[in-house]
Order: sequence, then C-alpha cells, then structure tokens
Amino acid sequence: MRSNYKKIGTCIRKVNVRNAGLTATTLLGINIDKFFMPSVANIVGTDMSAYKIVKRRQFSCNRMHVGRDYRLPISMSTSEEEFLVSPAYDVFEVKNEEELLPEYLMMWFLRKEFDRNSWFYTDADVRGGLHWDAFCDMELPIPLLGKQREIVKEYNVVKDRIELNNKLIQKLEETAQAIYRQWFVDFEFPDEDGKPYKSSGGEMVKSELGEIPKGWSVDGLNKIKESTLGGDWGKDEISYNYNTKVFCIRGADIPNSSRGKKDNLPIRFILNKNLKSRRLVEKDIVIEISGGSPTQSTGRTAFITNDFMNYVGDNIICSNFCRVLKAKKHYSEFFYGSINYLYNKDVLFSYENSSNGVKNLALDDLFNEEKMVIPELQIAKLYSEIFLLLMKSNNLIGRELEVLEELKSILLSKLATVTN
Repeated sequence: MRSNYKKIGTCIRKVNVRNAGLTATTLLGINIDKFFMPSVANIVGTDMSAYKIVKRRQFSCNRMHVGRDYRLPISMSTSEEEFLVSPAYDVFEVKNEEELLPEYLMMWFLRKEFDRNSWFYTDADVRGGLHWDAFCDMELPIPLLGKQREIVKEYNVVKDRIELNNKLIQKLEETAQAIYRQWFVDFEFPDEDGKPYKSSGGEMVKSELGEIPKGWSVDGLNKIKESTLGGDWGKDEISYNYNTKVFCIRGADIPNSSRGKKDNLPIRFILNKNLKSRRLVEKDIVIEISGGSPTQSTGRTAFITNDFMNYVGDNIICSNFCRVLKAKKHYSEFFYGSINYLYNKDVLFSYENSSNGVKNLALDDLFNEEKMVIPELQIAKLYSEIFLLLMKSNNLIGRELEVLEELKSILLSKLATVTN
C-alpha cells in the first residue's frame, strides 16, 4: 500500500440509529449525482421506526445498483436537521476527524475514478451490488490535516461559485418568465408613457379569451410560426458520404444548451447535402418532441443565440427526436416564451400521444388548437430586445459555469496525487 494511502474501512464506522422514537419525519433518497433528495417512495401506512437516521457530517450510500448505474450513490449530510433514509441504505461516519475530514472524504467519493473502481468491485448479480467489505477495502490518500483543509477550502471556493452561478441563471430564467406573464397574460406591458398598460387605462377589447389589448388577436401559435424542420442523427464516425461533422442537440442536451453550455454535446457526421436544411441559425427554437416522463412532459426548448453558435464554433443541428421551429420576424422570442409558458403550466401533457411506450408531442395540434393572445408587432419587438439581453447574460454565466465545472473535475482528479 502506498505510504499515505489507507483503506476506507480503517477510517469509518457504521452507524445504525433507527427512528424508534419517530423523532425524524423527513425521508430522503440519494441521487446518482451524489446528493440527498426527497424520496419518491410511497410511505403511507409504513412503519417509519425502522428507517435509519442521518445526522450532520454523516454519510449514507446505496450499494445495490452500482453495476447497473456505474456509480455509487453516496452523499454526506450538511444539514443541521436529522433526516431518514431507507433501512436498506448504509449510514456511516468518520472515526477520527483529527485524521480525516468528512468533507475531504466526500471529495474522494465524487471522483469519476472512484465510481469506476466501485463498479470494478461489484458482484456478478444482474444489478451489480457492491459488498460492504469491498467498499471498505478500497483505498484513498490521506495527507496531513492542514493539507486536507487547504484542499477542501480550494474546492469549496469553486463549488460555491458554481452554486451562485446556477442561482443567477435560475433568476434570469424566472425573470424572463415573469416578464412574459406580466406582458402577455396580465397585459401590463409598458404603454407609450412607460406605464403598465392595463392598470393605466389602456384600451381593452373583448375576445374569446376575455378582454385583450386593442390591436392584439387570439389565435394558435401557427399564426406566427414560419416553419418546422426535422433533425438528423447521422453517424457516430465518418462513414462513406456521412463525413460532415456537426454538434447535435438531443432532448437531454436542451437544459444545458438553453443556458449557453456546450458540454457533452455529441459530435455526429451527416450527409453534406443535409447540412443546409438542418443547420441551426440564430433565433431557431429546438423543441423536444419525444421523451418526457410521467411527471415531465415533452416540449423542453432551447433558444439558439448567436453567442451560443460562436461558442460552439462549429455547425449545430438537432437530433431526429427534436424539431426546429422558426417564427416570423420579431416573434421568435415571444414564440419561445409562449411554449415555455404552456410547458410550465403542464398544458403540453394534453398534446402527447404514446407509441411503444414513448411519449410524442403533437406539435400541429398544439399550435393549431391551443389559443393564445398574439401581441402586435411593436410590443413583440420590444419584448425581443429585453429577452435577448437576458439571454446574453444567461449564456455568459453558462460559459463560466463550464469552466468552473472543469476546474472542479481537475481538483478532484488531483486528489490521487496529493502528498503531505
């Protein structure tokens, strides 16, 4: 064994405190990305006294499916409040915090190399469980306590900045949604004097959706849609005429792409003749038409900005499980906001159909049947200007996030080379 390496089992001890007095009520699970989250288990009528209690700076892990997920779901509690985990989970703590910081140990568990090693030690079961003895037999380097504190502090600076940036992006997204509701639902867009239109006495007229501003109309989004284009998945490597390299946005990539991030965008190779009709351009809207889940509808969207295209630095298309929407001039931002508004209200569930267990979004039905209030051109243009400013800030923060996340990965990977 290398001089500063120790087996995990020599540094930790199991904790088995049950909820006998029913003092804890919050039940959490562990995400494969290694954080505690609200449990989805149905606990109605369940005896909660058998569940295990987790306290601050204690760990819990689920060793049952490592072979299937290629990760060990494990996390350390940072909460002052005690909570519960499944009786099937392990709960443990560091024996001596003057020798090993729990935060340093958690950093080790976050490494991709640790997950690969965990997978290697799984048993032959179809789900691939990781035995406790095998987990304890794995090693980690343990430098002096001062060095551990230094490493944890450096890591936390990056982690805290990532959390701040994620909150900033969320606030920008919430701001865009709030402006959309204020202007196109409450009709409090700025009038000629910069005052809220409806509450300042702006003229309203009757419509099938109630009173709307004079000059506006009620129609399906098809009224402002210019075209819908299909995607392409191509090949994963050059093959005969499939030799044109592109980055491809899948449904899974939409959340990152909508934030101006390009990490994990797959590289594909398509026919050159297909590039012209498939290549994304500024103000295109990529919408997911297949996928979703029982609690999440299809219809996630990404708005393509010039900043994002320049950042990717190559041709971008979407997969054939998505579609590209193009709106009429000056209405792209309103079109995008309208789809997000309907998505957040769970309206898109009503326009899904299922084929072989996969949910598909009926775009034509959605855009024809769902009536919306369509603003006049002048207001759409003004909204466009504000929305693009928000997107520019969103993309800048998203790009910084990618750098920070890469730095975090580097810090974790360097743990294996730490010396005293």
